[in-house]
Amino acid sequence: MFDSDFPGISFRRIVWCVSLVTFAALFLPWSRSHFTDLGLRWLYILLFSFSASAILTPMMRLIALKLKIVDVPGGRKIHEKPTPLLGGVAIVVAFIAALLANMVLERDVVLLLCGGVVVALMGLVDDWRGVSARLKLFVQILVVLVLIHSGIVLNLFPQTVWGYWFNVLFTILWIIGITNAMNFIDGMDGLASGIGAIIAMFMGMVAFQTGQHFMAWLAIAMMGSCLGFLPFNFGLKRPASIYLGDAGSTFIGFTLAVLAIKGDWADNSRIVSFSAPVLIFWILIYDMAYITLERIVTGKVKSLKEWIDYVGTDHIHHRLYSLLGDKRKAVLFIYFLCATLGISAITLRYARPIDGVLLVVQAFLVTIIVSIAEYSGRNR
Repeated sequence: MFDSDFPGISFRRIVWCVSLVTFAALFLPWSRSHFTDLGLRWLYILLFSFSASAILTPMMRLIALKLKIVDVPGGRKIHEKPTPLLGGVAIVVAFIAALLANMVLERDVVLLLCGGVVVALMGLVDDWRGVSARLKLFVQILVVLVLIHSGIVLNLFPQTVWGYWFNVLFTILWIIGITNAMNFIDGMDGLASGIGAIIAMFMGMVAFQTGQHFMAWLAIAMMGSCLGFLPFNFGLKRPASIYLGDAGSTFIGFTLAVLAIKGDWADNSRIVSFSAPVLIFWILIYDMAYITLERIVTGKVKSLKEWIDYVGTDHIHHRLYSLLGDKRKAVLFIYFLCATLGISAITLRYARPIDGVLLVVQAFLVTIIVSIAEYSGRNR
């Protein structure tokens, strides 16, 4: 089940064996109730989702190789050999299993899971057979419209007629934007799954801060699922043995985007409540905004159709790779940048509206500094 290029005892084998033992222990009759009695239900969910994902990932690698669902090098892709996809399926199954095993279900969660599965299935079809970007976008918009019809919508603007339609518009832009930004940033070993884990971690922390334990459990389930996959997707010396694929990256992005809408991320202000997820998701927002602006200014795209279909090497990880000359350094740089901005969100619980605005401005200035460094590096 493991990468045949690395025989013998390896870190990935150790992770798989430890996860198998952990997963078996979690199914002991007293296990879940013991964690709950100690007030550690979050830890049970984290261990469950992590171990399930770690166990399933090598299995999905075998299935991907059997079905020849692999990512072949070429074009804008910077990996050097064909690599199995379907890693995202392990994350999807582990996330759903963790919620079912812990009875973390309600109407909105069921809607979220159904929508996420539809988005993931479309990504899976794309991984296997290939579908157009426009078809994937159309399906995503339909799913978001169903969620909006079911009451999952931003509450940023006043509850007037115009306010409602602005909330609907921003809901569509937020979910579709984050979903595809996560997909776009999945271009280096460990990048999307690592960012997904970091975003989920900070969402869970802020959810616990604001007394939203249910929301925190959902975020922790996603965090554990991404972390269980990460050892097989990122290593300091070894290349990835499996990739997320579109199924995984779009599912992670979609699920986290919807969680951000469902939560109340501050106690005293809509502006502050909106600022927290903006800071946590800032890397994805920045990357999407940057490439859109640059492609328009440079004339690479001249219409919405061209923007949807355009595929390039101008994302943040590509630019940092050009600057740093090392893929792992670029990934770690983005990890730390994402964590730095996420920490700002933790300070917002009792903040004034102006504090939320200033922290978002600070995030903008930080990424401007990064952009200047990238641009200088490219010119050199």
